[in-house]
Amino acid sequence: MSKQTKAKLSAEQYAARVNAEKATLRRHYCDVFKFWRMCPFRRCRKARACEGDAKVCLARRVHEIPRDVQWQARQHILVSTPPDAGSPERMAREFLPAALSTS
Repeated sequence: MSKQTKAKLSAEQYAARVNAEKATLRRHYCDVFKFWRMCPFRRCRKARACEGDAKVCLARRVHEIPRDVQWQARQHILVSTPPDAGSPERMAREFLPAALSTS
Protein backbone atom coordinates (compact mmCIF):
# COMPACT_ATOMS: atom_id res chain seq x y z
CA MET A 1 0.00 0.00 0.00
CA SER A 2 1.29 3.41 -0.87
CA LYS A 3 0.87 6.39 1.38
CA GLN A 4 -1.35 9.12 0.08
CA THR A 5 0.19 12.55 0.06
CA LYS A 6 -1.78 15.36 1.62
CA ALA A 7 -2.94 18.09 -0.71
CA LYS A 8 -1.00 21.27 -0.11
CA LEU A 9 -2.94 24.32 0.93
CA SER A 10 -2.57 27.53 -1.00
CA ALA A 11 -1.41 30.58 0.94
CA GLU A 12 -4.93 32.00 0.86
CA GLN A 13 -6.47 28.77 2.19
CA TYR A 14 -3.85 28.56 4.94
CA ALA A 15 -4.44 32.18 5.98
CA ALA A 16 -8.22 31.69 5.94
CA ARG A 17 -7.95 28.67 8.25
CA VAL A 18 -5.59 30.51 10.61
CA ASN A 19 -7.95 33.49 10.76
CA ALA A 20 -10.97 31.27 11.36
CA GLU A 21 -9.18 29.54 14.24
CA LYS A 22 -8.12 32.90 15.69
CA ALA A 23 -11.75 34.07 15.65
CA THR A 24 -12.81 30.92 17.48
CA LEU A 25 -10.02 31.35 20.03
CA ARG A 26 -10.91 35.01 20.66
CA ARG A 27 -14.46 34.05 21.55
CA HIS A 28 -13.22 31.15 23.68
CA TYR A 29 -10.83 33.37 25.65
CA CYS A 30 -13.56 35.97 26.19
CA ASP A 31 -15.72 33.22 27.65
CA VAL A 32 -12.90 31.72 29.75
CA PHE A 33 -12.03 35.09 31.27
CA LYS A 34 -15.75 35.83 31.72
CA PHE A 35 -15.65 39.21 30.03
CA TRP A 36 -19.41 38.89 29.52
CA ARG A 37 -19.92 39.84 33.17
CA MET A 38 -19.02 43.47 32.51
CA CYS A 39 -20.01 43.60 28.84
CA PRO A 40 -22.12 46.58 27.77
CA PHE A 41 -24.21 44.29 25.55
CA ARG A 42 -27.18 42.71 27.25
CA ARG A 43 -27.18 39.67 24.98
CA CYS A 44 -23.68 38.68 26.19
CA ARG A 45 -24.68 38.99 29.83
CA LYS A 46 -27.88 37.08 29.21
CA ALA A 47 -26.12 34.25 27.34
CA ARG A 48 -23.20 34.29 29.81
CA ALA A 49 -20.92 34.10 26.81
CA CYS A 50 -19.44 36.39 24.20
CA GLU A 51 -22.13 37.08 21.62
CA GLY A 52 -20.67 40.26 20.13
CA ASP A 53 -17.38 41.23 18.52
CA ALA A 54 -14.87 39.09 20.40
CA LYS A 55 -11.89 40.91 18.90
CA VAL A 56 -13.02 44.26 20.31
CA CYS A 57 -13.93 42.73 23.64
CA LEU A 58 -10.61 40.92 23.97
CA ALA A 59 -8.64 44.04 22.97
CA ARG A 60 -10.50 46.12 25.53
CA ARG A 61 -10.14 43.79 28.51
CA VAL A 62 -7.22 41.37 28.00
CA HIS A 63 -4.75 43.70 29.70
CA GLU A 64 -6.68 43.23 32.96
CA ILE A 65 -5.73 39.54 32.94
CA PRO A 66 -2.29 38.71 34.38
CA ARG A 67 0.14 37.22 31.88
CA ASP A 68 0.52 33.99 33.86
CA VAL A 69 -3.25 33.44 33.72
CA GLN A 70 -3.16 34.05 29.97
CA TRP A 71 -0.29 31.57 29.72
CA GLN A 72 -2.25 28.92 31.64
CA ALA A 73 -5.30 29.41 29.42
CA ARG A 74 -3.09 29.02 26.33
CA GLN A 75 -1.47 25.90 27.76
CA HIS A 76 -4.92 24.40 28.32
CA ILE A 77 -5.76 25.07 24.66
CA LEU A 78 -2.50 23.47 23.50
CA VAL A 79 -3.03 20.36 25.64
CA SER A 80 -6.60 19.97 24.40
CA THR A 81 -5.60 20.26 20.73
CA PRO A 82 -6.49 17.01 18.97
CA PRO A 83 -3.56 15.11 17.45
CA ASP A 84 -5.08 15.29 13.98
CA ALA A 85 -5.46 19.09 14.01
CA GLY A 86 -4.07 20.79 10.95
CA SER A 87 -1.01 22.98 10.79
CA PRO A 88 -2.97 26.26 10.44
CA GLU A 89 -5.01 25.48 13.55
CA ARG A 90 -1.91 24.50 15.53
CA MET A 91 -0.17 27.71 14.52
CA ALA A 92 -3.12 29.89 15.58
CA ARG A 93 -3.29 28.15 18.97
CA GLU A 94 0.30 29.20 19.74
CA PHE A 95 -0.78 32.84 20.22
CA LEU A 96 -1.36 34.23 23.69
CA PRO A 97 -4.73 35.94 24.21
CA ALA A 98 -3.09 39.40 24.20
CA ALA A 99 -1.58 38.72 20.77
CA LEU A 100 -4.96 37.66 19.39
CA SER A 101 -6.47 41.00 20.36
CA THR A 102 -4.16 42.87 17.99
CA SER A 103 -3.97 40.50 15.04
